[in-house]
Amino acid sequence: MPQRIEKALAEALARPSGASAPPKLAAALQHAIFPGGARVRPQLSLAVAEACGDDRPALSDAAAISIELIHCASLVHDDMACFDDADLRRGQPTVHTRFSEPIALLTGDALITLAFEVLAEAGAASPERLAPLILALARHTGMPHGICAGQGWESEPTVDLSLYHRAKTGALFVAATTMGAQAAGADPAPWVELGARIGEAFQVADDLRDALLSEEELGKPVGQDAIHDRPNAVSELGLRGAVQKLHDILSGAIASIPSCPGEARLCEIVSAQAKRLTPVEFARAVA
Repeated sequence: MPQRIEKALAEALARPSGASAPPKLAAALQHAIFPGGARVRPQLSLAVAEACGDDRPALSDAAAISIELIHCASLVHDDMACFDDADLRRGQPTVHTRFSEPIALLTGDALITLAFEVLAEAGAASPERLAPLILALARHTGMPHGICAGQGWESEPTVDLSLYHRAKTGALFVAATTMGAQAAGADPAPWVELGARIGEAFQVADDLRDALLSEEELGKPVGQDAIHDRPNAVSELGLRGAVQKLHDILSGAIASIPSCPGEARLCEIVSAQAKRLTPVEFARAVA
C-alpha cells in the first residue's frame, strides 16, 4: 500500500513539473510532498476502499492522494509566518524557509487545485462516483466544518475544543474513510464515525507530542500550543486526562469499524495506528 501511494503521488506531481513550469515553484511542490510523513490519511482511505471491494483502484488511488495533497497544502500554509512561523517540518526546512513566503503561499494553493484535478481526471470514467467525491473533498477542506474552519477557530476568543479538533484534524480523516468507501461504490455513511474518532485521536496525540517530546523526536518545533495560546487537550484535560482520552477514543475507533468483507484487515491497520499514537513517553508522563 505505501508503494501504491508514493507511485500515485509521484505521477500527480509530474503534472506541474514540466519544462514550461516555474522551476522554483515546481521544486517547492516536490519539497512539500517528498519525503512524506506516515501517509496515514491515504493509507486509511485505501484500506477502506479495499475493505469495500476496491473495484476501481485508479479512482481509489486518486481519492486517497487527493486527501494527502490537501493535507500537505495545509501544512505548508500552517508553517508560514502568519500562523506558526515554523522553520522545520518532517525534519527538513519548511517551504517558506527554503523557498520564500510567496512561493509557500503559491505551493499550498497549487497543491489544493492539483488535488481536485487528480480526482476529476480519474473520476471521468466513473461519473456516478465523481460528484460525491468532489463534494466530500470540498466540504472537508473548506467551511464550515473543514480544515479551513479548524484553522479559523484559532482566531476566535472562545473555542469549543471538540469542534476545533473535529474541523482541524478530524475533517480529513472523515474524508479518508468516507471517500475510500465512495471510490469503491459503497455507502459512506457507516464510515463517518471511524474517521471522526481516528481524527480526534490524532489531534489529542499531537497535543501530547507537542507538550512532551523534543524537536529532534518530533521533527518540527515543539511547545507551539503554549506559544500561540491555542486550545489543546493537555491544557484542558491535563496530561493524565489527555492520555486517558486518547485511549478511550482509540478503543471506540476500533469498535466503530463497520461490518464489511475486509473488516479483519482494517481492524489490524487501525490497531497498528493506535499503537503508533500511544508511545511509551505518554505512559511515562502519567506514571
